[in-house]
Amino acid sequence: MLDDPEHRGWLAVALLVLITVLTRAFFLLPGQQPRLPGWLRTCLRFAPLGALLAMVVPEVALNQGQWAPQWQDARWWACAASLLTYFGGRRNINHALFAGMGVLLGLHLALGW
Repeated sequence: MLDDPEHRGWLAVALLVLITVLTRAFFLLPGQQPRLPGWLRTCLRFAPLGALLAMVVPEVALNQGQWAPQWQDARWWACAASLLTYFGGRRNINHALFAGMGVLLGLHLALGW
């Protein structure tokens, strides 16, 4: 049975599904929430922001792998608008995202940046 490449493929898919379900359902298996230390809970609060920064900063700061800070780059203006909206307002990340995307879209459509 395992000599056939098709069966090996299905076996690999089945094992990957099993591993994925187990790792994603790990926190659902116990009847109660796992007890986490206070320092870990504090750190986990910043995980979404860290992931967002890890995606945005390289996209803004680099252009095809090269450092490209130019004032005509719409990404810099969008970041500035997001930061001003976030720190100047009620510190709402959704408002900051919408402001940044609005500036980015506006500059792309109006000036072709």
